Amino acid sequence: MKSKHLFIVFSLIMLSGCSKPIPESRLDYVGEWQSKEMGLLILRDGSVAYKRIKGGATTSVNGPLKEFIGDDFVVGVWFFTTTFNVSEPPNEIEGKWQMVVDGVRIKKVE
Repeated sequence: MKSKHLFIVFSLIMLSGCSKPIPESRLDYVGEWQSKEMGLLILRDGSVAYKRIKGGATTSVNGPLKEFIGDDFVVGVWFFTTTFNVSEPPNEIEGKWQMVVDGVRIKKVE
């Protein structure tokens, strides 16, 4: 009986971590974005991989995109989340896609 409960709990944890596909209205966010100090990969299925070097330290986040709040987006599971502040949403300037996330201008890799 105890192993059955553990299996149910484990299954719920795994299911809650599943990402949701990016909504049609936010497809401009999908792609690989880079600057010298930041890399951000957002896949159509809602998976996110992020890495940033700042002040000699490296921060990385990998997980499902949980939701959009305005232009910002939240990545993680349950209360283990990170909110990415998007001060400029994806836009095309002179044929190059770019956005500003957490104060860093990043460009879409072709």
